[in-house]
Amino acid sequence: MKLNIFASGSGGNCLCLSSGGSHILIDAGISMRRIAVALSELGLELNDISGVLITHEHSDHISGLKMLVKHWDIPVYAPHTIANRLRGMLPDIEPRLRIISVGQPFGLGGFLVRAFHTPHDTDESVGYRVEGGGCFAMATDMGHVTEEVLEALTGADTVLIEANHDVAMLSDGNYPIYLKRRILSNRGHLSNESCAKLALYLCQHGTRQIVLGHLSRENNRPELALSAVRSQLAGLPVELHCAPPLGGLSLAVREAAPCFQ
Repeated sequence: MKLNIFASGSGGNCLCLSSGGSHILIDAGISMRRIAVALSELGLELNDISGVLITHEHSDHISGLKMLVKHWDIPVYAPHTIANRLRGMLPDIEPRLRIISVGQPFGLGGFLVRAFHTPHDTDESVGYRVEGGGCFAMATDMGHVTEEVLEALTGADTVLIEANHDVAMLSDGNYPIYLKRRILSNRGHLSNESCAKLALYLCQHGTRQIVLGHLSRENNRPELALSAVRSQLAGLPVELHCAPPLGGLSLAVREAAPCFQ
């Protein structure tokens, strides 16, 4: 399996997973044109995409959907509540919409996909675990790590997790108090330190590649996020990456290594 991240951050989120002749997107939070350009650099076109998985309806995850569903016959997969939100926001999406059940695996192209809930400030938000020539899992936009999230991520070879903010930068920054409280809440976003604890657990249970994603432009820096996580992972056999806000990261996803304590 191949992972290509086109964007990860508050300005937009979109990635592509490929295995054999199957290709899927997770989120479409950048323009259709940018998605098409990113795919072309991989030798792909939009009509090569088997489907788009949506994590939730916030604009940085769906801003490209309006034009995608208008111009391309690509199925869009989302759980019930997210799907209802998409219907209200994008009237043209109905023929493309496919409702999925959280926790129930389903086939998409050459992949086996399972959605799981993430605790975020919307009625429903999910992460995805994808298997097929490797095992990849992702969970961003979450205020804390639940047992459901932990179970879904554990054992995946490559995991994309949120390192949204440095607590000191957020606390000292210019955001209004209500927004700071929202970000720091149990339905907000993960800090670098919380991300580091999650990364340590995952690496102790088989994960060999960690990608830090969804960094805040105002309240974090890649070097801070990487330093916080590296301090927890010292001596462990893991590759650590930071997803750029606009593309540029490509990784091979393998089967997970055996767990160890």
